[in-house]
Amino acid sequence: MKKGKANGKSTVNHEPAMKLRLYVAGQTPKSLAALSNLQRICAEHLNGVYDLEVIDLIKNPQLAAGDQILAIPTLVRNLPHPIRKIIGDLSNVDRVLVGLDLRGNSREAQSPVSPPPERQIGAKP
Repeated sequence: MKKGKANGKSTVNHEPAMKLRLYVAGQTPKSLAALSNLQRICAEHLNGVYDLEVIDLIKNPQLAAGDQILAIPTLVRNLPHPIRKIIGDLSNVDRVLVGLDLRGNSREAQSPVSPPPERQIGAKP
């Protein structure tokens, strides 16, 4: 349980909030895809308990230094610790869930975007 202050009043937060930053470069196809994919993943797996900040490095390039951004789009999870980074358009839902430590939820609600291929051991592709 986390305690905090909002508007000078003591508040109690029963669920840990996830703090996310998505670094993009303008309105490129990969940036737009990353934002769309992230919004869908958050809606399906975080139940509204997250804080998302989108940072456009075309407008604010100096902000890349704070999180040591080397490629875009990049998703940074600042809370809960440890800090995690995921680079790319976030289209591989399972990898994003693992990166955000939400792996258990990936089995409960499979996303139709990129289902894992079903293969048998020893089967030829």
